[in-house]
Amino acid sequence: MKPRYVVDTNVLIAASAVDPTHPTDIDATPDDPAVRWRVWEWLDRFQASDSRLVLDYGQEIQGEYRNKLGFNDFGIQVVMHKWDTVAVDLVDLESAAGGYRVLPEAISQAMHDLADHKMAAAAYVAENTLGTCPIAFAGDTDWHGWEDVLADHGIFLEPVIEDWSRAKYLEKLAR
Repeated sequence: MKPRYVVDTNVLIAASAVDPTHPTDIDATPDDPAVRWRVWEWLDRFQASDSRLVLDYGQEIQGEYRNKLGFNDFGIQVVMHKWDTVAVDLVDLESAAGGYRVLPEAISQAMHDLADHKMAAAAYVAENTLGTCPIAFAGDTDWHGWEDVLADHGIFLEPVIEDWSRAKYLEKLAR
């Protein structure tokens, strides 16, 4: 585990869908329970680790989490645990009209999914002020397409189920 992470919402959703204690009947990617289980295992290790969760002062990331998941869902419980154990780092995303001033223009232009801009902005600020901070993701394969431009600006990715997500991304490109 790295010292801190921005955790994309899809990690929390997939792990919550297969949680052995309180599984949630939600639309989650990937569909395969065995692959979801690998996401749950990563999130469980993250929860038990000293790694910190990076969120933003404006609560845009946590707001997205709350919009997609309920209080008892495993993903939200992990977020609450990080708050309870004082393992959250807050960053200022500097919201601007339709984006974030802190996000380099090349990244803003490359990333077509505006909802993911906040994740990239948080990782960029954290990486440049706090230290190492990859973006952990699972079912959202678009991150692979932005990997090079993100790396050019010091933002790195941690694909939780890389074999699955990279294969799905390559299938998407072949269509």
